[in-house]
Amino acid sequence: MSRYPVLHVRRGKERSLINRHPWVYSGAVARVERPGSDAVVEVRFDDGSLVGYGHYSADGQIRCRVFEFCQSEKTIDADYWRLKFTAAFEYRRPFLIPMTNNAYRMINGEGDGFPGVVFDRYGDVGVLQMRTPGADSLAPLLSEFASEVGVRHVLWRKEEDGVWLVGRKPEVPFREHGFWFTANVETGQKTGFFLDQRNHRKLAFDLAEGRRTLNAFSYTGGFAVCAAKGGAVETLSVDLSADALERCERHLRENGLGANHRTLKADVFDYLRSVQNGAFDFVILDPPAFTKHISTVEKAARGYKDLNMKAMQILPPGGLLMTFSCSQHVSPDLFLKIVFSAAADARRNARILYRLSHPEDHPVSIFHPEGEYLKGLVLVVD
Repeated sequence: MSRYPVLHVRRGKERSLINRHPWVYSGAVARVERPGSDAVVEVRFDDGSLVGYGHYSADGQIRCRVFEFCQSEKTIDADYWRLKFTAAFEYRRPFLIPMTNNAYRMINGEGDGFPGVVFDRYGDVGVLQMRTPGADSLAPLLSEFASEVGVRHVLWRKEEDGVWLVGRKPEVPFREHGFWFTANVETGQKTGFFLDQRNHRKLAFDLAEGRRTLNAFSYTGGFAVCAAKGGAVETLSVDLSADALERCERHLRENGLGANHRTLKADVFDYLRSVQNGAFDFVILDPPAFTKHISTVEKAARGYKDLNMKAMQILPPGGLLMTFSCSQHVSPDLFLKIVFSAAADARRNARILYRLSHPEDHPVSIFHPEGEYLKGLVLVVD
């Protein structure tokens, strides 16, 4: 008898697992022997052959998330997880220069073989977010492993509150490309900052010289700081959150930026309707996810199209538009079609300067395209 509960895959539902997709949906489960609510399970095909190991969940559409594809039996213990954590950490060494960037993602879910786990690092602070009961069970181990690489405080952020597993440091200053920011890891969005946009903020620095820049959905002003430092003649950061704008102003001050760099509390859609054409030479659109479910993709597409159309209309010829979607259910191909439609309706010619995606510390498994949630474009609008 197996030392682990066994999930048997229904005959005819093997294809996605043969292709190493890590999710086993409820309709693909024939039966589960000796299940636990957060158990590690062996995953086996109908003929008894081993697929691998995953975390089982008794509820929800996704019943198992496979973290190990293998044909021979393994022991899933602390040493197993330590090796995976070390591999994720070592993978990142070539891409990160501690003197200029000391905030990055240490674990990116399926991309690192840790389904349901996000672990971000800000200097000596680590922030965990878990999406499954099986992932929850790893929190103490990951906290222990992180301490061995210099993480002295670990926050486990849950839906309604957070639990400090080690130490406590709610406000964390960190460096990014030579600029200073502060993450509020207890109550800020995501884990306190949008680390997935790090490379794109550097690109804004490179593109902004001499341009009047609008940073829409600004949050705490990361794009504004980088654009201003890159030589933007002025920046305006627009957001509905007064707290986020207060932090944006703080970031501008702490990076030595003055009166030409302002904030405005407003709804971005309403603001764009009020802006005179030609008011900005560079518009950055980084909205929140407009959809978190496949059933609302059509409505989200209309929102993205309207937003991008209005941004194109206010740009002068030769203006730049940097635009993003972080909606998992909006594919890169769909996003390109949306922006194409926006340009057509705005009656503006547009050329693609850059296609944008995840940074190196947010790897996406080629077998798990759902992990590619962030996509973006930089356009020259004529």
